[in-house]
Amino acid sequence: MSEAIYVINLNRLYWTRRYRRLARAIKMIKEFVKKHTKANEVLIDNSVNEYIFSKSYDKPPRRIAVKVTKIDEGVVKVSLALEVGK
Repeated sequence: MSEAIYVINLNRLYWTRRYRRLARAIKMIKEFVKKHTKANEVLIDNSVNEYIFSKSYDKPPRRIAVKVTKIDEGVVKVSLALEVGK
C-alpha cells in the first residue's frame, strides 16, 4: 500500500464536551490511520487541520475523506482527499 483513501466517521466526537471536540478529532484521525496502516508515526497535512477548523472548534465535520500516503517504513502522511457532504 503506497496510497489509499479512507472515509473516517467522526460522529462520536459529539458525545464529548464542545471544547474538547477539535483535539479529539485529530486524535481519532491519527488512531484510525495507525490502526489501518500499522504505522508508528502519522503526519497530518495542514489541509486536514483547516477542514476540521472550517466550521468552528466545537462543531467539527461528521465525516472526513483522507488520502493516506506511505512516506517511509512506519511513517504515513494524511492529506485531505475530498470534502464529504451529507
